[in-house]
Amino acid sequence: MKGNFEFRTRKSNRSLWVIECIDPNCSWKLRASKIIPESTKFVIRKYVGVHCCSLLNRNANHRQATYVVIGEQVAPQYVGVEKGPGPKGVQTFARTKLGAQISYYKAWRGRKHAHTLIRGSPEHSFHILSSYFHMLEKLNPGTVTRIEVDGESRFKYLFLAFGVAIRGFRYMRKVVGIDGTFLKGQYRGVLLVATTQDGNGQCYPLAWGIVDSENEDAWTWFLTQLKEVIGDTDELALISDRAPSIKKAISTVFEKAHHGAYFAGYMTEISHRYPRVAEYLENEVGFEKWSRCHYPWLRYNITTTNMVESLNSMLVNARDFPYVALLDVIQEKMSKW
Repeated sequence: MKGNFEFRTRKSNRSLWVIECIDPNCSWKLRASKIIPESTKFVIRKYVGVHCCSLLNRNANHRQATYVVIGEQVAPQYVGVEKGPGPKGVQTFARTKLGAQISYYKAWRGRKHAHTLIRGSPEHSFHILSSYFHMLEKLNPGTVTRIEVDGESRFKYLFLAFGVAIRGFRYMRKVVGIDGTFLKGQYRGVLLVATTQDGNGQCYPLAWGIVDSENEDAWTWFLTQLKEVIGDTDELALISDRAPSIKKAISTVFEKAHHGAYFAGYMTEISHRYPRVAEYLENEVGFEKWSRCHYPWLRYNITTTNMVESLNSMLVNARDFPYVALLDVIQEKMSKW
């Protein structure tokens, strides 16, 4: 391929494979057959490795440079990294390492194939998810995992809280930020995150979930699982954005904990510019939802969901991974925390 020589298959069956140069006047040839009839392995029986064809027959748009071949060759560059080369990087790799000119679309398909080889397919991820959670619970004592399926046994939700995070929560600030971010894989979905802070104001992830969308049912299910691992006391504060689905889910699941909505701005300026909005915040929302001085319990200096957004940003490159590969990245990040 690197020399831009193309070949064609002269004969191919279960026991024999013969290929030759596309130029009928060229002597280049390879013949391979099974070691023994019962084997699945082939051995090269004859190989003429010298091309005697014209340079005019060389083609940089190599017919054998399929997306599968490109993906297999570039796959090592995705091992141990979250991002790896993009389609243009794959084009450069094919040109410099393989001597092949490929289109952007073929590079994109090659990159996708390399991802599948390294991280598995989404379908395989669903297939091994329950086994993956079983091993997490076995190797990480106290870890809580949940998988919810629909009436046809198809995946619906998942929940994960590492045992070490659950045990450490007793020493953290009792303020939990919750939020979601969309996933970009083949089956989409939303990643839900619950995190708190330690005494130094550092993020302390508590629980992770994957659901279909940020709706009331999904949030209710996720918060129900979260309640099982952190409890429900009047010392607990939950901070979120003002999504109606989160507000309803919190009021349904947490009977004792307080809810604070993230609201950025200055009340005086709002009153001056938007008096109707100020009236809404005072009379309908209530000061205790977004003002620290009116909050009925301790929320420290936490007035936004930035600690959750930090975790979402940390996973920006992994959000198009299959679910198990994404959970692997989360586990790795948690191990380095």
